[in-house]
Amino acid sequence: MQQTLKRWQNGPYMTIGLVAINLIIFLIMSVDGGTENTQTLLRYGAVFKPAILQNGEWWRLVSGMFIHIGMTHIVMNMVTLYFVGIQIENLFGHFKFIFLYFLAGIFGNLASLVLGNPLALSAGASGAIFGLFGVWLMLGESFRNNPYIRLMARQLGLFVVLALVSSFWQPGIDIYAHVAGVLAGFLGGYVVGIPQIGKVENSKRWIAGLVLVALVAACFWVLITKSAF
Repeated sequence: MQQTLKRWQNGPYMTIGLVAINLIIFLIMSVDGGTENTQTLLRYGAVFKPAILQNGEWWRLVSGMFIHIGMTHIVMNMVTLYFVGIQIENLFGHFKFIFLYFLAGIFGNLASLVLGNPLALSAGASGAIFGLFGVWLMLGESFRNNPYIRLMARQLGLFVVLALVSSFWQPGIDIYAHVAGVLAGFLGGYVVGIPQIGKVENSKRWIAGLVLVALVAACFWVLITKSAF
């Protein structure tokens, strides 16, 4: 019993839990109007700028991370989340992983609100998932002498570049959320640190934290200022 409990505590239960929640919400939406129905998306909490700025529904910055539009969207995101998530959760631990995931997802949605189409619906875990890629880039910069981390960072870095470039030719892709997610994950990785692998310089942690706070504050300032007019 103790071994089973220890195995569960050491396992990627945050990643598995996130995948399960996303799939459950997708199934519920599928039978309650459809995941591609605009009204259903709005009712379940998709990111929609007028609803946030005019009605004060800031909770959509979080709920939008758990809503997906169509089967391809949910399958691609959940497969990626599972395989990348279990690695980040294993390296950083459960609570740092979940912090980085939500940080990237929320900041991605904020950036989308500031820079994206003001009348477009936005949904999905892509910003948070791209944040996990950003964490790997941080690891590659900080621990480049580790051959495994260096290889993974290079491979995922190439994938991120190709994914972002291809986003410009694919309709319906929220490029701003993706870019902001990568940035938040990259900076957030420095902030939380990873003593299991090695020490991250305090100067880098402070600079990353200050830049991250400044970016989040700037986004909120722009949005609140706009909503006042």
